Amino acid sequence: MLKNMFKKTYTIIDTKYKSQRKEEEPSIPQGLWRKCNKCGQPIYVEDVTNNYYVCPKCGGYFRVHAYRRIEMLVDEGTFEEWNAEMEFSNPLDFPGYERKIQAAKERTKLNEAIVTGKGKIGGQETAFGVCDARFLMSSMGHIVGEKITQMVERATKEKMPVIIYACSGGARMQEGIVSLMQMAKTSAALKKHHDAGQLFISVLTDPTTGGVTASFAMLGDIILAEPNALIGFAGPRVIEQTIRQKLPEGFQRAEFLLEHGFVDKIVERKDQKEVLAQILRLHKKGSIQKDFAEEAEFSSGIKKESKEAKTAWDKVQISRAAGRLTATDYIEAIFDDFIELHGDRYFSDDSAIVGGIATFNGMPVTVIGQQKGKNTKDNIKRNFGMPLPDGYRKALRLMKQAETFGRPIVCFVDTPGAFCGLEAEERGQGEAIARNLFEMASLTVPVLSIVIGEGGSGGALAMAVANEVWMMENAIYSILSPEGFASILWKDSKKAPDAARVMKITAADLYERGLIEQIIPEERPASEENLPVLAGIICKRMAEFFVKYEKMMPEEIASQRYQRFRNI
Repeated sequence: MLKNMFKKTYTIIDTKYKSQRKEEEPSIPQGLWRKCNKCGQPIYVEDVTNNYYVCPKCGGYFRVHAYRRIEMLVDEGTFEEWNAEMEFSNPLDFPGYERKIQAAKERTKLNEAIVTGKGKIGGQETAFGVCDARFLMSSMGHIVGEKITQMVERATKEKMPVIIYACSGGARMQEGIVSLMQMAKTSAALKKHHDAGQLFISVLTDPTTGGVTASFAMLGDIILAEPNALIGFAGPRVIEQTIRQKLPEGFQRAEFLLEHGFVDKIVERKDQKEVLAQILRLHKKGSIQKDFAEEAEFSSGIKKESKEAKTAWDKVQISRAAGRLTATDYIEAIFDDFIELHGDRYFSDDSAIVGGIATFNGMPVTVIGQQKGKNTKDNIKRNFGMPLPDGYRKALRLMKQAETFGRPIVCFVDTPGAFCGLEAEERGQGEAIARNLFEMASLTVPVLSIVIGEGGSGGALAMAVANEVWMMENAIYSILSPEGFASILWKDSKKAPDAARVMKITAADLYERGLIEQIIPEERPASEENLPVLAGIICKRMAEFFVKYEKMMPEEIASQRYQRFRNI
């Protein structure tokens, strides 16, 4: 009885407390809060909107409606929509298809799954297309393909770049083979756009799959992606059901594609407008600023020495020194606005080669460098500056891209040699190097290669088929390492110092024999302390180089490079 009395009293108190607590809780208007479908946490709608539709708690990306995407990226008041209304077509007379399309139109207030038009990003005009996943998962049917094709054709005619934000489940099933043909149609339009020297930036969002991935989405001159976006030809469920295996975590996500060489850069949504504006600026045709070229005091650029203060072997050691400047040091010191681009579009992104686009005194350039690490961990990541075939293919991709847009190319050479290992041979190391030599021979833009450390064998030559080759004073350039030379010819690697002397591998040796055009003096071995001085010397001479080759026709540039090697 006593127990029941206590229980009754507790129930009354608890009920009263809950009622009081409920009265004290703020009343939240319906619609202000949502549940994040990524982490399951309650999130304030306004916080999400202000955070570019990214969950402020887990960082998960929500899909963005087409017009909101345009609002986020295009300068206010500059967007002009093209083909807002296009007549419905049902090429296969598929039952119920028209009703499905009509329902999607009413739900989304869109005519189709993509919005196209033109606008300005950072003040620069561009054609712009945005897929909207709310409309039949932005699948590509005839109208989507037609809107993209007409946009690209008009951009080509008006000499505008194209940006497309892809988000799609693939081809539209209800249109069958007609949908499949849109893959070829959009790709053909983009080929004409590319041949006309116009830029296409593809931005991959979640999800980008199927026929869209196998057509316009992966054909960008530059391909960007949002973090953790699902990107792939076949969906993960289809793959798992086909091979009956569990896929690894992160498979087909943007980070996976970056690692495997198919994406140039992953860009957070908050940074996308700035990055797109920068890329558009870097693809404007431009010349070196005349005031810089005219004010620079140029010397002949050659340092002759009757007798070397250091032996050849000394210079071998200096060229390999741990504290020696690397390609990224020179890139950061000499160029502005550098955007690193990644991947060979075949297999991987090789960290032993860095490359991208930048400006040199206002002029867009392509910059590529063989990159060594500065400590053990970094050297392992960079494979000690020894590129795989993927690295050479990445370099060549960037060079061909530079040729398309008329940008000069600057290469920083610093490698013990191309990587020799099982995976390098499996992926065609010899073919990759040979292809670079083959294609670089006929590039119609100026190419300057600077040997900043070790220039080891064919691994170095694959980035030194240039109009001019310069060397740092303490750099070396050789058929193979002195140790290898001594081991092969004298059966004794300890004779490497003697080999270095007879091989004639120093900058002074090679200049004397007419194999390089300039020597960059090093009063002290290149290091962070004297980087500003060295960068200043290189900048002045580089400006002279660009002014000289800017006056030449494309055919003359290629012919001069051919004759340079023909005369050796």
